[in-house]
Amino acid sequence: MRPKSLNEVLGQQRALKDGSPLRRLVQSEKGGFSSVLLWGPPGSGKTTLARLIGERQDAHFEELSAVSASVAQVREVISAAQSRRDVFDKTTVLFLDEIHRFSKAQQDSLLGAVESGVLILVAATTENPSFSVIKPLISRSLVIALEPLSVMDVNQILQRALATDALLASTNATEEAIDYISEISSGDARRALTLLEAASLASASD
Repeated sequence: MRPKSLNEVLGQQRALKDGSPLRRLVQSEKGGFSSVLLWGPPGSGKTTLARLIGERQDAHFEELSAVSASVAQVREVISAAQSRRDVFDKTTVLFLDEIHRFSKAQQDSLLGAVESGVLILVAATTENPSFSVIKPLISRSLVIALEPLSVMDVNQILQRALATDALLASTNATEEAIDYISEISSGDARRALTLLEAASLASASD
């Protein structure tokens, strides 16, 4: 269900308005953007936007979660990115989810690669970067605040899932049920889809 293009992205109208920094980043040509810090609540589209940036730039895309990644893994990504740039002249985009879970030392390990352009960092956080991300990384990145999706946005995502996903298409969901899931998901598309999938599986087992 993840959008394949910017036109498929629902929500974030303010952050993605014409001429906005985020829209320019997603639509820019190769080499035309800097590192980015996406700050927003769960399920608001941070991973989707990171992947769209990487695809637009024809870059190699790497994804790590700060919950489980070690400094050694980060250094491996940096080393591979350096080789990729030297041999193939190909940019590497590193999407680092939940960067606020990294310690100061772990965040420091990214600085040299970001500053030299060996890799482009697209980091996501649910915490205010001013308190959770080291200042040198903030100063080298564009910080973009995302908002929770609206109930209407979530509803559209669920309707899209019902129309396109093989498992969910068999769900006999009423409008009232979809509206209810949209309301209780608190702007979190991932939570809404999980609830819909759970309902689908429960319905299939009856």
